[in-house]
Amino acid sequence: MKQVCIIGAGSSGITAAKALKEKGISFDCFEKGSKIGGVWRFNNDNGLSSAYRSLHINTNRVVMAYSDFPMPDDYPMFPHHSDIIEYFENYVEHFNLREHITFNTSVVDVVRNADGSYNVTLDNRQSFDYQYVIVANGHHWNPRFPTPAFKGEFTGEVLHSHYYREAEQVQDKDVLVVGIGNSAVDIACEAARLHTGKVVISTRSGAYIIPNWIWSIPFDNLANPLTAKLPFWLQRFLFQTTLWLARGKQEDYGVPKPNRPVLSEHPTLSQDLLNLSGRGLIKFKPNIKEFRGKKVVFEDGTEQDFDMIIYATGYKVTFPFLKHYAQFDVEETNDIRLYKKVIHPDYKNLFFLALIQPLGAIMPLAEIQAKWIAQIIKGESKLPSKEVMLKSIEEDKQKLAQRYKQTPRHTLQVDFFTYKESIEKEMKR
Repeated sequence: MKQVCIIGAGSSGITAAKALKEKGISFDCFEKGSKIGGVWRFNNDNGLSSAYRSLHINTNRVVMAYSDFPMPDDYPMFPHHSDIIEYFENYVEHFNLREHITFNTSVVDVVRNADGSYNVTLDNRQSFDYQYVIVANGHHWNPRFPTPAFKGEFTGEVLHSHYYREAEQVQDKDVLVVGIGNSAVDIACEAARLHTGKVVISTRSGAYIIPNWIWSIPFDNLANPLTAKLPFWLQRFLFQTTLWLARGKQEDYGVPKPNRPVLSEHPTLSQDLLNLSGRGLIKFKPNIKEFRGKKVVFEDGTEQDFDMIIYATGYKVTFPFLKHYAQFDVEETNDIRLYKKVIHPDYKNLFFLALIQPLGAIMPLAEIQAKWIAQIIKGESKLPSKEVMLKSIEEDKQKLAQRYKQTPRHTLQVDFFTYKESIEKEMKR
């Protein structure tokens, strides 16, 4: 019996492979597509990527890189997706991980054996037993639409942002983008720059728009372990002040002010939105009330005709290979109860990687999660009792509920440095 099965060879799967290899742990990594990179590979043949041609990272290359493999200095500060894929390829080559990855192979079923190990079935009908399974299948591939659906029927074109690839898809069209997250804003800005049709963003609660740059440095470089330890009210004040210094009031550009305090919603990063909105190229509307053919009626009573609606309304956390376990059927809520976002108290040899939504870069956090998992497997780190884990999970849930609106989008939220420190503490247990 091999020790570990890794499901997926995206940014989290490959760092898991490296962490296990460094500890001398035997493993297999199965990837549905023919290449590594997951969601970051444009037109990935695994059919799960949501990358569009113009996609750039929103966290800068210094903070996004793995700890022992910096991105090249000649990369732009906010690289294009093609640079990121090149970086992943170089990472896999540098640490000799490719030989451990089986491509064009899906895991279709994971079933717990009587001895606590797992039987893993592949799409070629082969099956193998493993002592441990690491789930690294990502959480940005199964599109979520508004529920309940809006009243009426829209007779124009409907698309989820997951299937947006090229600017040509929105050319010569009046477009309504539903949502104000990073993808929503990127697509709206791209459509607006074409100058071929009206562009409107519909948002229920708004978002704080953070520029990529302030005073010629990346905005996300301002976050550090010291500020993460400050009282939350002070963090909020400093963030709000810095945001105001960077771009003034966003409502002065025509972008609505969110109806919740800063750091109570996942922010949206964009260097372009305020500029394009200030030029009148992107307009804003509240939530949709109903459809009447191509006409959209909004909750403020206004109405407008559109050729196309793009739903940038997030994703469902989905594990199709864990269909036998009700605990992991969380598509509707995204509310999966895991200790430190990694381990279910009842399944201590089943690990979930990068199932988080950080205020900051996800890759370094996936890396430290993977190192912790490798230590657990080697017996170098101990897990607390089930009771302690359950208590910790409940405390985390209460903190999230106090800070964020209770929506599927906010169930995976973590603060970068606070979370990283909590995993480092676990590694010393």
